[in-house]
Amino acid sequence: MKLITSTEELASACARFATQPFVTVDTEFMRETTYYPKLCLIQIAAPDGSTALVDPLAPDIDLAPFFALMGDERVLKVFHSARQDLEIIWLLGGLLPQPFFDTQVAAMVCGYGDSVSYEQLVNDVAKAKIDKSSRFTDWSRRPLSDAQLSYALSDVTHLIKVYEALGRELVATDRGAWLDEEMAVLTSPDTYRADPDQAWRRLSSRMRKAREIAVLMEVAAWREREAQTRNVPRGRILKDEAVIDIATSAPRSVEALGRLRTIPAGFERSRTGADILAAVERGLSREPSTVPVPERGRARSGGNGALVELLKVLLKAVCEEERVAPKIIATVDDLEALAEDDAADVPVLHGWRRGLFGEKALALKSGRLALSAEGGRVVVRELPQEA
Repeated sequence: MKLITSTEELASACARFATQPFVTVDTEFMRETTYYPKLCLIQIAAPDGSTALVDPLAPDIDLAPFFALMGDERVLKVFHSARQDLEIIWLLGGLLPQPFFDTQVAAMVCGYGDSVSYEQLVNDVAKAKIDKSSRFTDWSRRPLSDAQLSYALSDVTHLIKVYEALGRELVATDRGAWLDEEMAVLTSPDTYRADPDQAWRRLSSRMRKAREIAVLMEVAAWREREAQTRNVPRGRILKDEAVIDIATSAPRSVEALGRLRTIPAGFERSRTGADILAAVERGLSREPSTVPVPERGRARSGGNGALVELLKVLLKAVCEEERVAPKIIATVDDLEALAEDDAADVPVLHGWRRGLFGEKALALKSGRLALSAEGGRVVVRELPQEA
């Protein structure tokens, strides 16, 4: 197993791959100490048996041939659980693979569960075992061992059989179109743009006051920009708990900032402390009416709670019958919205999801459908309607 370490070797390998109907792709990366992932290895395989292990850390290597392959619309690119791989390709190459196929999403459609692991898929579909001993090794250290390279290559060689089996099942069940929406999200640049001005949303669930949200927006945006600029994890700049404490208490002096339990001793008198106080002032100066306060979670009392639980049972029964993962059909938020409103604007009331589950959910709400237990399983039955 030889690592490709030059642009010429990479270009030659990618030229071979460009003649194939599809290639399987995986990456190994590190991001424990950085904001952006550090690409350490690229693995590619094709159905004709050709493979490649690419060292992106090799001196002077240009990954342009790899990115050209990723953008070649004549070749399908197959990944498993591709979100982080695609993020790396977007950040380094400025493009997203087209056309594209994610076997984890396909496995959900084919009834393998909400988040089936690659190892389990390989075991079930390819009838093979993966040696996981190198899974958590440091991929940035050189030289890479034969065990590391063997493990990395197996990720893409076994993926060929997994893709082919899932592809056949999708054709047999006529469910190929079910993947389109999920694939569209994964191949949208918006999925991978880390907008500092939106960083507050991840931490906003505990807050309802406009003043708190305003400060949170500014402090979270400042932290995100600092993390991006320094290329360090956001937690290295300021822990989530500290951001929330600052938003809640809105300290306006060095002394007030220093009294917060989540702020390290002396931190308040540093340049960073001054930046935080400036962010707090920007938040407090916002016009409250312009602050987007998140909606409160939908209440599960007053009748809706029991209905939501009933819809969950229906969803699980339908998904067991149809052999599809519940996660790809509806979220809890979708079910809560549906419990409140028959015309809720949620995916489950559109397209193939409506035919599979949405109509049944509406029928259950209106008393036209019943659930019963038979032989240890939940059975869905239509109720006779009065003339």
